[in-house]
Amino acid sequence: MERIAAWLHEKNPGLDGPIDTDEDLIEARLIDSMDFLEFIDLLEELSGTSIDLQEVTIDDFRTLGRVQERFLSTTG
Repeated sequence: MERIAAWLHEKNPGLDGPIDTDEDLIEARLIDSMDFLEFIDLLEELSGTSIDLQEVTIDDFRTLGRVQERFLSTTG
C-alpha cells in the first residue's frame, strides 16, 4: 500500500498526510479519469496479475481498503 499511497501523493502534490483506508479516492478526486489506467497498471504490477475490466466495478477502486481487499489480498 505504500507504493499506492506514494503514487497518489505524486499525482496530488497538495495532498498532505496519510490517506485513510476508507477515504473515497474518486469523490476526493485523488484519482481522475486521466490517471485511472495508470492506476490500474500500478495495481497489476503490484499484484502480479492482470485486471480484467469486465470483471470489476468502479467500487473496487474507490478506497484503499477495497483496493487492498480486491487486488492485493494474499488470500485472493
